[in-house]
Amino acid sequence: MTKRDFVVKIASEVDITQMQATEVVQRTLDYLANELAKGNRIELRNFGIFELEVRKSRVGRNPKKPSNEVIIPERVVVKFRPGKELKNRVEQIKPAKIKKKK
Repeated sequence: MTKRDFVVKIASEVDITQMQATEVVQRTLDYLANELAKGNRIELRNFGIFELEVRKSRVGRNPKKPSNEVIIPERVVVKFRPGKELKNRVEQIKPAKIKKKK
């Protein structure tokens, strides 16, 4: 599902224009991104928690030339933990229904 799909679905269900729905969706995403960029944790009850995590520096290797070691620097990444309700809904999915990536 894309952002456009969300906009179309929200606009039709809430009976607003797609321009208004686009504004709401974009502002929501902007607020989420801004809060994470400030280092804040975002908790959306029953959906999940977005938080920042520091990945330690480590040594990596090129699979084609394993003798070449590369230092991968420490970095900050976004971590998502699903909430109870989301976790329960996902657990109900049968593995055969998931489309495999090519």
